[in-house]
Order: sequence, then structure tokens, then C-alpha cells
Amino acid sequence: MRSVTELPHEIEVIENVFIPLRDGQQVAARVWRPVDAERNPVPAVLEYIPYRKRDATRGRDAVNHPYLAGHGYVSVRVDLRGSGDSDGVLVDEYRPQEHEDAEDVIGWLAEQPWCDGNVGMMGISWGGFNALQVAALAPPALKAVISASATDDLYVDNMHYMGGCLLADNLSEATVMFAFNSLPPDPEIVGDRWREMWHERLRGSGLWLEKWLEHQRRDDYWKPASVCEDYSRVQCPVMAVGGWADGYTNAIFRLLENLDVPRRGLVGPWGHKYPHVGVPGPAIGFLQEVVRWWDHWLKGIDTGLEEEPMLRAWMQDSISPKATYEDRPGRWVGEDDWPPPGASEHELVLTRHHLVERGGPPRLIRHDHAPEDAAGDSGPVPERDVEQHDVTLQSPLSVGMFAGKWASYSAVPDLPYDQREEDGGALVFETDPLLEDVEILGMPTLTLEVSADRPVAQLAARLSDVAPGGEATRVTYGVLNLTHRDGSEHPEPLEPGRRYQVELPLNGIAQRFPAGHRLRLSLSTSYWPLVWPSPEAASVTIRTGVSSLRLPVRPRREQDERLRPLGEPEGTPPLETTTLGTGEHHWRVTRDLVTDISTLEVVNDQGTFRLDETGTVIHRDTREWYSFRWNDVTSVRGETRTVRRLERDDWRTEVVTRTVLSCTTSHFLVSAQLDAYELDEQRGNPRVYSQSWEREIPRDLV
Repeated sequence: MRSVTELPHEIEVIENVFIPLRDGQQVAARVWRPVDAERNPVPAVLEYIPYRKRDATRGRDAVNHPYLAGHGYVSVRVDLRGSGDSDGVLVDEYRPQEHEDAEDVIGWLAEQPWCDGNVGMMGISWGGFNALQVAALAPPALKAVISASATDDLYVDNMHYMGGCLLADNLSEATVMFAFNSLPPDPEIVGDRWREMWHERLRGSGLWLEKWLEHQRRDDYWKPASVCEDYSRVQCPVMAVGGWADGYTNAIFRLLENLDVPRRGLVGPWGHKYPHVGVPGPAIGFLQEVVRWWDHWLKGIDTGLEEEPMLRAWMQDSISPKATYEDRPGRWVGEDDWPPPGASEHELVLTRHHLVERGGPPRLIRHDHAPEDAAGDSGPVPERDVEQHDVTLQSPLSVGMFAGKWASYSAVPDLPYDQREEDGGALVFETDPLLEDVEILGMPTLTLEVSADRPVAQLAARLSDVAPGGEATRVTYGVLNLTHRDGSEHPEPLEPGRRYQVELPLNGIAQRFPAGHRLRLSLSTSYWPLVWPSPEAASVTIRTGVSSLRLPVRPRREQDERLRPLGEPEGTPPLETTTLGTGEHHWRVTRDLVTDISTLEVVNDQGTFRLDETGTVIHRDTREWYSFRWNDVTSVRGETRTVRRLERDDWRTEVVTRTVLSCTTSHFLVSAQLDAYELDEQRGNPRVYSQSWEREIPRDLV
């Protein structure tokens, strides 16, 4: 990324300012602004997250916020109530208090002498979530938002549940917040009350994993902050940003389709990162796009946005399967509307072992293995000639150990590996070689006729690109708890042996399949540890001949070649740090043949480093273990451990958390431990706070 040192505006930085809230509490903000802003007021841009402006996001902030300020904005990073250097206790995500505080902050910004009264809101992940959620509240000063790696539906596309299945990332995200919520404010900002504030957080934040496990269906816990409940409440322009390796991309398609305001979608090959630091690459000049967006909607400058396509997406080329990529080859494509006018789906029907085209053009596949009674010209198969068969599957729990994470953070090799490692425990349906290149853009959908032998069962579906040599690269996937077949608000148990027609959507994707390659659909009844298994090992029967896969095939278009280039990534110079201790990153799959226990171990040790600007020394280490024994679904277990240390002069603190999630057929079992220390070379490491949790939470058809 190119470091920019000369900007249109000279800027100044205010290390901390406290913003008052209506109840007398205050939140802490760091401010970057043009030096002449009080004489010549400019719009303000807010990023509002719980991840500690003073230390944890200081590196990212150094690249982003001075850049915006240098282009004529007051850029403001605010710690949520109960996080960083702000007052109070943070007890959950996206609650009404968070939104009320945001309205207060936006109102305060608009009234400052350096602000012209126009405010934008932007963020990634949590900051992208609440940008959308606050937009739905329509505070008068909020004129536009940029939402990256976020969702409009907290239940359907989030780190907690997917297709009614419990995600292992539910434990992972709870672990992240367990660690962040237990850290103290900085004494240089809040003064002598830091210890009192710290202990208030330690006592009051609670175990968020318990909250999230108590709401296993799409109930009123998830709805209030889900923008999809009433899209019309959003009355300002929205830029929605994501990556194919992330977990939140489906929301972009829904926002483009359902919002009735100016909107733009941008989807690249990236994981859970801003696009100017996006991995897998190519990264783009995202901050330049951000400035164009704000110039248009906050300053009224015509930057040409309204002449550009509604959606710009990275059409990925075929590539060999790897757990990490530096770059994904491909090209940018654009759509002026979503869904595209005249868009059509290409249907492939499941036969006993193959995917074949339903009768009618276009013809994409050679069909060397058409059913015996089908037309002899190897063309598309007439519907009457597709035989129906029942195929039954009960997958081993090992299917999923090479699935990667629900949302790639690119911190470790967390992308899916060669799918041949997974397909031995799956039902596989494969096309014959493609006659020509096929490109898809959108969300593939499976329509299946199924039955099961247990009242609770699940299906995972994977679509892979199979090269002539046999390598299988996962393109997209989806999972469905079959008790949620008619929706996630009111799931119903299955009647064993009864047939049901279900729809299983796969995640949105843009992908080119080259001529000569094959498309492979793989179905399994487990996908651990990406999703938690059903309470009993269930067999699922698929009826072929009536089950099919619909692909959003997109023709190649000349206008894609004329899209405006997005430019090279740039930002202001990175934060200077000194490495004091190296870390380690691992993603290991092991199987002990003596105990029959298989384990995925994820190590994300970021080592120890000093922020040279403040002198703060930071140590961050997170480790996760996901295991199972043979095919015992009640043996699955997730364990996480974090260590967070903050030091400067005589201020030396450390927090250690440990969480274990296991289960029986009827309950989820949670065991958690929090220990906080004030480090002292003479007295050792005296523990100043300790708390344990033991919880049993009934399973609700999950």
C-alpha cells in the first residue's frame, strides 16, 4: 500500500475528547481534523466501535482517519460505552443503549464549530453493523453511511447461526468480546479512576456466549437491530462492501434489492478486511472510493457516482485449492441494477451420481453420462427421462475439518482446502466437462426432496470447481438445519421417514468455471467445526430426479471492460511499532488413532510489541481447539483461551479468559473462567479479580 504524506489539508490530532451522553455518562473519542476547520467547517465522519482506539485499532486508525481528515473531513473514532476509555459497561452487541448513544454522538458532532452539520458513518464488522442500524433510526444530521462486512439480519447472516445451525464462530466471537470487555481503560486518558472503571467492567459485562445460546431461533432478541425488518426506515445513501472470503456478503445483495435509497455494492475477493488491505488480493484504492462517496453525499460534489453500476463485483477465475491465497485472479464486472433485469437461472438436476441439465437451452455440458433412457444426442435431458432414486447418507464428523472459517480473517490459513479431503464422507453429484466457460454471479440455490430418520437433522452443501486433474476448489457453500425448512422463527421437528421439499441457498459468489472443468455438488449431514452437529447422528435421504441446483449464470459483457479503474491502495503512513516478542500462527488438524479424537487447533499469537507513539506494550494471544471423538456427536467440544496484556511504566495489567462449549443430546454446556491481574515484579502476578461460570442451556431443535 502506498503511504501518502502530502494531503490537500493540513491536519491536527486530538488524542482524546469526551463526548457527553444524555444520561450523564461520556464516551471517549479521538479526532483528526483540518487545522482550519473551525474557520471553515467541514462534514464529520464517525467510526463507532468497541475495539479500543487508544491501542487495539490504533494501527488501522493511523492509516484511515488522517487520510480522510486530509481530504477535508473531521474524522472521529469513538469507543462504545463500556469499551476503551469510555464510561460504563458493555453488556451485549447492538442493543438500544448503543443506538441511543450513537444518536447523541452524531448530534454532538453536528453542533461543533468545526462541523458544517453533515455527518457520515462508516465501519467494518461491528462498525458496519451499527452504521446500518443507526441509519434506520434516521438522526437528522446523518446523511450517508458506508457499511463493510456487515449484515441487515442479525440471525440469518451473522457469526452466531447460519441456516438455523449453530456456528462455531459463535464461540469464537464470544471469546473475542470476553477478552475485550475485560480490559481496563488507559490511566493517561481517564486518570486515577481507571481501576474503578476496570472492576466495574469485570463484574458487569457478563458471559455473552450464554445470551447468544439462549436464542437459537430468530426471535425478538435478533429482530430489533435487524434492518431487514423494515428497509424503508433507512433514508440515507448506503455503500455496502464485502468480500467473497468473508461471511457477510449475502447481505449486500439483499440491501441492493430492498433499499429504496441511492446505494452501491462493492464485493471483492477479500476476507474480513477493509478493501485497501484486503486479503486475498487484489487490494484496491478503497480510501479514494470512500472520499468520492463522502464528497458526493456530504459535500454535494458531483463525483460521477450516479453514472456507475449499482454493483461492482470481482469475478473470480479458477484456481488450485489452497488454505491461503495472496491474490485471487479475476476481473471486475458491473451490474446497473440488482437483481439484473432479465436474470435467469440454469437448472441442473441431481441424478444418481451426476448433475445434468434440465431440458432446454442453453447447453453448457457435454453429458457423456446422460441417463440410459435419455435422448441419444448427449444434449440436455428431457424432464420425463430423469429417473428418481433415493440415496441415503450419514456423514462422518470429520467432514468439515478442512472447511476453513465462516469468515476468513487472513490471520492464519483459514480458507477451505482441497475438497477431495472432504468428499469421501459426502454424496457427490458432478457434471461432465463443461463445453464452454461458465460464469455465475449471485446465490445458487438447491431444491431438494429429503427425509430423515431423526427429528433433528442438517445438510451442508458445497459447490466446487473440479479441474481436469481432479483438484476440487470450493466455490461456495450453504448449510440448513432441516427443522428450519419453513423459516427460523418457528422451527418444527421432522417426522422421521416423511418427505419434505426444502430450499437450501448457497452463499453468493462470482465465479468463472473454465471449459473442460466440472461442477461438483457435495452434500453431507455434518460440517464440523464450521457448524455444531445435530443432537443425534441422523441419516438423510435425498430423492434424485426431483432435486435440482439452480445457478445464476451471467453472460460475459463488453461493458465490464469499460469499468472505471479502482486504483492502487493508499493511506497515510502506518503506525510505528517495535517488536518485543514474535508470535506464531498455526492451523493444525490432528487425529489420535489411540483415542479416536480428532482436533483442529487454531493459534493466533500476535506476539508482544510496543506502540512507539504512546509507549504502550501489548501482548495478544488467542488459541482455539475444536475436537470430536469418532462419530459421537455428543463428544464435540470447542475450547478457547485468550491472554491480553497492557503495560506502560508502572501500569501493568493482564487478563486471561478460557471458555469451553460442549453438549449432550438435550443441552449445551458452558464452562468459562475470567482472571485479571496487576503485574508486579516484586509481588509476582497478584490476581485482582476472578469469576467462573457453569451453565446448561437447553437445545432448541439445534
